[in-house]
Amino acid sequence: MPLNEDYMAVLKERGKKSKVYAKFQDVGLTLADLLCDPKHKALYIKLAKQHDADKLLNLAKRIAEMKNIKNRGAYFMRVLHAKE
Repeated sequence: MPLNEDYMAVLKERGKKSKVYAKFQDVGLTLADLLCDPKHKALYIKLAKQHDADKLLNLAKRIAEMKNIKNRGAYFMRVLHAKE
């Protein structure tokens, strides 16, 4: 089971009923999966609240396809902030 499904299952067990933040959590956890960086999932959820979801996911997919990058999460942050 991917990270985002695990996390969403935990939220449901806790009784979280927030539909507003579920979209952001899903995008953030998908970013963490794509970038192989689960320990920073809270950061990616925060980024999902601040930036366009399609933009973030497209950037993460391009970076995930690059095989020669060791720390994809750090590279993602550099590219994201360089574009601003």
